[in-house]
Amino acid sequence: MKVRWITGFLDSPGREVEGFWLAVTGTVLSPRRGDFATLVPAGGDAYLRVQVLRGFPPRTHLDLHVEDVRSAVAEVAGFGAMVVLDEGELVVLRSPASVVFCLVEWQGERVRPEPVTWPGGHVSAVDQLCVDVPGDAFDREVAFWSAVTGWERAPSDLPQFEHLARGSGLPLKLLLQRTGSGRAGLHVDLACTDVAAEVHRHEALGASVVRRVPGDWTTLCDPSGREYCVTARSPLVC
Repeated sequence: MKVRWITGFLDSPGREVEGFWLAVTGTVLSPRRGDFATLVPAGGDAYLRVQVLRGFPPRTHLDLHVEDVRSAVAEVAGFGAMVVLDEGELVVLRSPASVVFCLVEWQGERVRPEPVTWPGGHVSAVDQLCVDVPGDAFDREVAFWSAVTGWERAPSDLPQFEHLARGSGLPLKLLLQRTGSGRAGLHVDLACTDVAAEVHRHEALGASVVRRVPGDWTTLCDPSGREYCVTARSPLVC
């Protein structure tokens, strides 16, 4: 299958955190469709959404947009995915390490939005989803996501990470991180031209700092307790 677009979903037990992510990304909220809504950028095609999942803790998941959902389901099942819910044009699955993702029908999205320039001149964008995987499942999970997306594996200068080189024009990269323990999951990464300025902006909006890795990234929690990272990668590099 060919991944034509990728969307990051911020799943939360309520709507209270939506305003935070609108301010972080410089987007506006679309009309709500059931429990979810789209973060609409100033230009280009949307690639971030929010969803209310009452009774569940905050989490992140991704949608892979494909031309033929049925054939894609069969293909990713062959790579080791398990179907959780089948609604025809939307199928919810779990990876071998139990990372939730969806296959959905491609609607013609093709234009990646430009990064946002903030007062003071620094620039940022949500540009990556990081798959956090316990060490004993890491190698299989990397192989799974590479097979599903068709993206080539690219080593990192840090041994706990491995990149997948995304397709041309797609809005989100995938990074896999080897963790010590715990459950597998996803978190959002932002790229920016000034980590200190971007972190300060997020703190003013209600985020709290979890840890800092000087020169590389800062991990924060949004107001709902969901962790994400602000990184020193350039948002201006395609």
